[in-house]
Amino acid sequence: MAESPQIPEEPPAKPARRSRRDQSRTAALVVLAILITLFAVLNVDDVKVNWIVGSGHAPLIVVIVISLLVGAVLARFAERRSAKRR
Repeated sequence: MAESPQIPEEPPAKPARRSRRDQSRTAALVVLAILITLFAVLNVDDVKVNWIVGSGHAPLIVVIVISLLVGAVLARFAERRSAKRR
């Protein structure tokens, strides 16, 4: 049997240094995550939520997050609809 040619192994590559911009972005995301966590922890009181057909109680942070998600979904649909008309 013929031996296959030996391929020299490359030395392990040094991890690429992160740019200043990447470091700043990571730091900003960490600060944002801390602020969101504090916001959630500070808004745990139950609030009365009035629906069209009734009412109930829920933690304030849940009401805020659901409102945020509904607003983001509606904004996305409005943006897509606007883009289709152009």
